[in-house]
Amino acid sequence: MMKLAILSTAVATTAAFAPSNSPRVGVNLRMSEVESSAEQPDFSPTEMNAFSESSTGSSAVAASINGWVADESLPCFGLPGAIAPTGFFDPLGFAQKGISLNEVKRNREAEVMHGRVAMVAAVGYLAGESISGPFSIVGPANDQLQQMPAPAFALLTVTIAAMELKRATIGWVEPDFGSWSKTLWKLRDNYYPGDVGFDPLGLKPTDAEEFANMQTREIQNGRLAMIGVAGMCAQELVNHRSIMETLTFYQKVYSGVNPYEACGDTIIC
Repeated sequence: MMKLAILSTAVATTAAFAPSNSPRVGVNLRMSEVESSAEQPDFSPTEMNAFSESSTGSSAVAASINGWVADESLPCFGLPGAIAPTGFFDPLGFAQKGISLNEVKRNREAEVMHGRVAMVAAVGYLAGESISGPFSIVGPANDQLQQMPAPAFALLTVTIAAMELKRATIGWVEPDFGSWSKTLWKLRDNYYPGDVGFDPLGLKPTDAEEFANMQTREIQNGRLAMIGVAGMCAQELVNHRSIMETLTFYQKVYSGVNPYEACGDTIIC
């Protein structure tokens, strides 16, 4: 019951980062002459998304990717991901003025993909330590990778490499070894960061606003997962206990029970 309660609390906490489903006003993708002559305003989370269902003009339609049109007048070129109360939060300046569109897209690609890996890892930490795997792997998740048989580890490595190479062929421009500086780290102009075309459940919305909302939810949950997985990894490196064992340990501590009374002469129990 304790494990179920903890898992339910984690899910509820993660869901709190999802944005509201309240109607949003379409964003004007171009600033007027009056706006451009004024001081740069403080953008609200709604104003920072360059998604619009009513985009007009052939150039806007041609440049649209999943309903997003890069707008250099907006923070992060109008990519979704900002929510209240912080709004656009970039203390280290990864998306400050002067950063190129390709650099912003590449940083967003890294953020989205690492967030997805972290969300899977967060589930893997809890499930891997609670359920016996096919190779009788036990103990904290940090210590489980080296317990894999060599063939299984090799297969895992090849699978990850193949997936990364496939993603590179989808999102990145082919390298030009005659002029490598022009194509190094360059993403395709028609590539939306993180959209590798893998959607077996058909969850990707066709509506621009709904897509922006889903992207915001994914990014926020991915950010939370990256922080959470870093914490779980650090905790297991420090005390060499699984997540649930650590929770049980501190449950005894705060209940006034000596967690070491049944340990005998061992250090970890």
